[in-house]
Amino acid sequence: MSLWSKFVRVGADSTRLFTFKNSCHFTIWPGALSGAGSPQLPSTGFELAPGASLSLNVPAPWSGRFWGRSHCSTDHSGKFSCATGQCGSGEIECKGTGAIPPASLVEFTLAPNSGQDFYDVSLVDGFNLPVLVKPEGGSGGGGCNSTSCPASVNDVCPDELAVKGGDGSVIACRSACLAFDQSQYCCRDEFNSPNTCKPSEYSRLFKTQCPQAYSYAYDDRTSTFTCTGGANYVVTFCP
Repeated sequence: MSLWSKFVRVGADSTRLFTFKNSCHFTIWPGALSGAGSPQLPSTGFELAPGASLSLNVPAPWSGRFWGRSHCSTDHSGKFSCATGQCGSGEIECKGTGAIPPASLVEFTLAPNSGQDFYDVSLVDGFNLPVLVKPEGGSGGGGCNSTSCPASVNDVCPDELAVKGGDGSVIACRSACLAFDQSQYCCRDEFNSPNTCKPSEYSRLFKTQCPQAYSYAYDDRTSTFTCTGGANYVVTFCP
């Protein structure tokens, strides 16, 4: 499920502060993509060295997603690319292009004023980096709990799902849908409903490692989080 369509943006009524922290022992490049009807953010991609942080003002209402890119470099022609989370723009700024799977996604739908926000961590498109979402402020009446995928799924990724780097180490883990392109894994065709699309051995592996994260498309009950009261959010990679 995507949280991008909870409402249609009709104008920014408030601003939220999003702080991105890199607790990985290597540099990452977070990316951002706004959903349909939401404005592009002041930055759609940036570099975070180990231990660094960066904050963005995000208008509310807004819907969109964030993710981390890793193993990135710039070639002799100036083209920027990443081995995981690549957004395809050829630059550090993603400029309206989303992550090429596999990538751990953080999805938000922010309500205007002090309404109810929705947010989740999704591994539906696979996994590349552990991530934590922590609300700060908010009234608490809407939950306002943290959610995360704190484990490195790469460490237990089956060979048939694994994406490996040049040194042979696993740098990302594909979803079964991405790896096999079969309807029962992708929740499409005759499997396009909660009643017919059930957890697979692969989604259960993801869920065991990250119980709060979406492991497949209809994993709503334990994976959608809410917060009321105009919270700010901290997104930490490798928490």
